[in-house]
Amino acid sequence: MTNPLKIFEEEAKNLLNNALEKLNLKTEIVLETPPEGKGDFAFACFPLSKIAKKAPDKIAGDIVKNIGKTESMEKVENIGGYVNFYIDEERLKENTVKSILDEKEKYGCFPQKNAKIILEHTSANPTGPVHVGRARNPIIGDSLARLLKAYGYNVKTEYYVNDMGKQTAILAWGAENIKEKNDEKRENYRLVKIYQKVNKMMESDSEIEKHINQMLIKYEHGDKDVEKLVKDVCKNVLSANEETLKKINVSVDDYVYESTFTKNRSVDEIIEKLKKSEYCKNENGACYLDLEKFGIHGRDTRFFFTRKDGTSLYPTRDLAYHLHKFKNSDIAINVLGEDHKLETEQLGIALSLLGVKKKPEIVFYSFVSLPEGKMSTRKGTVVYLDDLVDEAVERAYKEVRKRRKGEQVLREFKKISELEMKRIAKIIGAGAVRYNIIRVQNEKQIIFKWEDALNFEGNSAPFIQYAHARACSILGKSKGYKKFDVKFLNDETEIRLIKTLAGFPNMVEESA
Repeated sequence: MTNPLKIFEEEAKNLLNNALEKLNLKTEIVLETPPEGKGDFAFACFPLSKIAKKAPDKIAGDIVKNIGKTESMEKVENIGGYVNFYIDEERLKENTVKSILDEKEKYGCFPQKNAKIILEHTSANPTGPVHVGRARNPIIGDSLARLLKAYGYNVKTEYYVNDMGKQTAILAWGAENIKEKNDEKRENYRLVKIYQKVNKMMESDSEIEKHINQMLIKYEHGDKDVEKLVKDVCKNVLSANEETLKKINVSVDDYVYESTFTKNRSVDEIIEKLKKSEYCKNENGACYLDLEKFGIHGRDTRFFFTRKDGTSLYPTRDLAYHLHKFKNSDIAINVLGEDHKLETEQLGIALSLLGVKKKPEIVFYSFVSLPEGKMSTRKGTVVYLDDLVDEAVERAYKEVRKRRKGEQVLREFKKISELEMKRIAKIIGAGAVRYNIIRVQNEKQIIFKWEDALNFEGNSAPFIQYAHARACSILGKSKGYKKFDVKFLNDETEIRLIKTLAGFPNMVEESA
């Protein structure tokens, strides 16, 4: 792969090294991006002031004199104590355009590395559809996976299936015992209604909860009938949710079931090790770690890893899952909601008590909400990711139809069939949801607004997609080109675009 901007960056560093050597000065060379119009790279001379016992401006002037004329740079200037480099734009244009035409879609992709990453994302409980509040998880996870793959990492994405949790047992019990039909066409929508109904029934019937608790014990002890019931329900929900994720171009390489780690006895091994810890305590038969000495305070100092009956808890199985990750990868990355910060801290302490030196890298995110307010799964007032994407596609379709009737610039719109308009609307809708969510910093809350997501004029996916469609239209009219002469790229906006494209590999490297 080629990195056009990096070539000039390295040349600027070499020029600085040679000049500093002539001046008998030594320092780490760090290049900055100067304000617009003041070059492409800048080197601050302020740290050298004490060493050289000169003003930064004077040092910068001496460095510029010692660099002299160079083929790689249009000019080198002293600007207020900085050495500013102006790239030779003709060379940059030639290098960048050639690299892009040669490498095509591989431009900006780095050579394969040996390091393997397991990136866990989504991992929503298999009790119903993914809701809007956590829509950020699969989008961040998939975007990270694409970025890390482009940088050359061997990335495997995993979805951790909580098939042993109480919520899953509630749904499994409901699927077995509630036979009334509901009018939902999607399987995950049908099942979540059952889940919500059982939760309501449990408020007035304590016997149901006893049956569910018995199911959990049986499942952990390998009861085949319970296992089949739970696994069937999980697979139905996950299969439907997989279709939802496909709508926004998100895929998962592997589904890892929580029960795997009770079956292979790794959970038992963890329980035995934690019981031997000096921080292990017992409360009515339930075992926990006292984490007060590790800076955890209040009621959260207790990290329970067994129930009173000796069966395992979610955190125990999560520890086993992380040991699996560390065994099968060099780097483990978890994408988690901000409500998991405490659990993550507790998990890290428990891992260290198990003698594990590695820790997962965590990417936290704040939740997505709609202007109407927050959402709750249990109460049945939630807006699902499916609903959001379907609404985005419907709105995009209306916009495409409107533009087909009134478009003056892009005449091709008038020739688009109904089927093609629907295809375009799906692309625009999915792009609108993904881009509007990923463009905001992870830990900033998002209020999803349609006027922002489907804006064809601003910082949005439709604006980018429309620009791409226009570019494709222009290329189509050119009827294929044999040669491309970069000397015609002289407009200020064209030069700015070339520099942005030249910096794309750097952006991938810095982001990864």
